[in-house]
Amino acid sequence: MSADSPARRAVGLWLIVIAAMIGVMVVLGGATRVSGSGLSIMEWAPLSGALPPLSGAEWRRLFALYQQIPQYHLLHEGMDLAGFQHIFWLEWVHRLWGRLLGVAFFLPLVVFWWRGWLPRRLIWRLVGIFVLGGMQGAVGWFMVASGFFPDSTAVAPARLVIHLGLALVLYAAVLWTAFSELIPAPPGQPAALVRAGARLTLALVALTILAGGFVAGLHAGLEYNTFPLMEGRWVPAGYATLTPFWYNLIANIAAVQFDHRLLATTALLAALLTLVAGGWQRARLSPLLRRALAALAAIILLQFALGVTTLLLVVPAPLAVLHQAGAVALLTAAIFAVYVSSAARKDPP
Repeated sequence: MSADSPARRAVGLWLIVIAAMIGVMVVLGGATRVSGSGLSIMEWAPLSGALPPLSGAEWRRLFALYQQIPQYHLLHEGMDLAGFQHIFWLEWVHRLWGRLLGVAFFLPLVVFWWRGWLPRRLIWRLVGIFVLGGMQGAVGWFMVASGFFPDSTAVAPARLVIHLGLALVLYAAVLWTAFSELIPAPPGQPAALVRAGARLTLALVALTILAGGFVAGLHAGLEYNTFPLMEGRWVPAGYATLTPFWYNLIANIAAVQFDHRLLATTALLAALLTLVAGGWQRARLSPLLRRALAALAAIILLQFALGVTTLLLVVPAPLAVLHQAGAVALLTAAIFAVYVSSAARKDPP
């Protein structure tokens, strides 16, 4: 199949749509967490759960299930049915979107395979992505179930990060595959420093997003609402209060927020230095790669500013969700920069 064939473009565009749907799923997950809706559905029903409650009796049954978990007694004692419905709908939409995503991936996959539009190099990769996506549903329930523990009012931060991390892996795999089908290798061979800088930036962006998952899971953004200092110190006094030391990285509010700040700052510096390195090697960079590096630097600057603003304002819900959307946009820009720098041909045509 030629690089510019209609079939290859169709596959690439389909995967772009799937990547966009995964991005929306990540943002919906962030909105679900911010609103406290994530524990409102007490059952994992992959098929029947696609339909919302259709009767008053069903609403009352689901509400009765919710009233059995600690979150209700510790946070929402006295909530009426209308209040339950308010938190229920966002979680239901989040789960419904996941089901639609599975259908939007599976049906075209079967059609493209049947028509012979998928080269052998793609078939098993896409099947693997589909299986991994199915596992994500089980991981999501594994995460939700942690909120049913005694004295728990939210999901376990570590399980939240596992769920988020798997979503990032799926997003990156789908997006990279889409790029490989839609974007031919540009001419030129960028300097090794530019390639290394783009890859380092991507790694730091991914780690920053995962660290942000711990911040979200622990509600760490509600503390230390100053920047750049934390309680007047560069490193907060409570950074290493837990033992063993590694436990601070996932369970200590001071450490978790500091690590997120540090990783975000390091990622910002890496993106800007890579842009500078690209300027030094401008003649060896394709126009596409130059634009990719500039876009990456611009988006990471905006995301950094949005993160600081969200912190200083003590995490208002709209800004928190926008910050999560910004993380998806930043990850996209970083993946694109790495793809373009890695796909360059050694010999210009």
